[in-house]
Amino acid sequence: MTDDAESIDGSSGRLSGSLALFRAESVGIVALLVGLAFVLGPFQVNTPASLSVLFEIGVLFLVYGLLVLGVNLHYGFTGLINFGHVAFFAVGAYAMGMLSARDPFAGIGLGLPWPVGLAGAVLAAAVLGAVLGLTTLRLRDDFLAIVTIATAEIVQDLVGSFEGITGADVGLLNIPRPIYDLAGGDGDSAVVATIVLFTGVLLLSYAVLRRLTDAPYGDVLRAIRDDELVARALGKPAFDYKFQVFVYGTALAGLAGGLWALYLGAISPGYFTIDVTITLYIAMYVGGIGTHRGALLGLVIIIGLRLVTRFLNEAAPITQSQFASARLFLIGFVLVLIIRYRPEGILGNRKELGID
Repeated sequence: MTDDAESIDGSSGRLSGSLALFRAESVGIVALLVGLAFVLGPFQVNTPASLSVLFEIGVLFLVYGLLVLGVNLHYGFTGLINFGHVAFFAVGAYAMGMLSARDPFAGIGLGLPWPVGLAGAVLAAAVLGAVLGLTTLRLRDDFLAIVTIATAEIVQDLVGSFEGITGADVGLLNIPRPIYDLAGGDGDSAVVATIVLFTGVLLLSYAVLRRLTDAPYGDVLRAIRDDELVARALGKPAFDYKFQVFVYGTALAGLAGGLWALYLGAISPGYFTIDVTITLYIAMYVGGIGTHRGALLGLVIIIGLRLVTRFLNEAAPITQSQFASARLFLIGFVLVLIIRYRPEGILGNRKELGID
């Protein structure tokens, strides 16, 4: 009876997961179609000025959502410690800008069609990930952590130093904004269409990663995360799996960078600091390591805290710099509470992660 019950529970769990996955794919495709119809059709919206911040935060969440899914694939499922994820985000954005910008004022702008730039963004980040993976993934995990954080600092210095190539502190200007152009220059309509289209991209990316990690392939990834020596003893080519996953995650970061550049129409080094990586890891820990939904939930909580506290500055009897420190303290305090009382995260699986 116990075995039968467990079998039924397992089957119902797989069915529930399949239905959730189908819904994510379906909603993602619908969102893309609705977004395209919106920008190509004679539709216009007027959003209240008071909600403009919410729409901007919404776009930021969708772009960061792609990033946190990649970080969670690396660390949450495979145990790869990538502290330089923002480097691949930056490489994607700058590849997008350099390939597609027209007369960028400073730096290189080839003026190619934006789909070419977006493909180049994904490819550039994936190539950088492949180079780092080939040189470090056979070593201990701490070497990967050191190399990736060093890569992030190197990329940050490079994009901020070569004005003739990257625009340095000026950045790259005049990057195409296809959604804005298709919306006829209507900023409100363009932002709404951007949110709908980026939602579709995020949901489809989520669905692809769910299919990857719910399959036997994902079981191997979790085995490597828990004990690589045992996985190798069972005949699994651990390096091949780690290399593939590392490239998948970095390519996803390149896609995020390309979309971010297309939305902004301009990029500069200030968008790609180490704070981005820290935010992603905090979100993953808060929401739940090794669960895609948890990573996105954690990102909602962290970005929500930043949004809510943003409007409390005028009411707080402290200086602006002190208030900024207090906001960081609040996020750190939330992380400490999670680690102390629910170390697997809000949606994490304590048993799967081996937490006593």
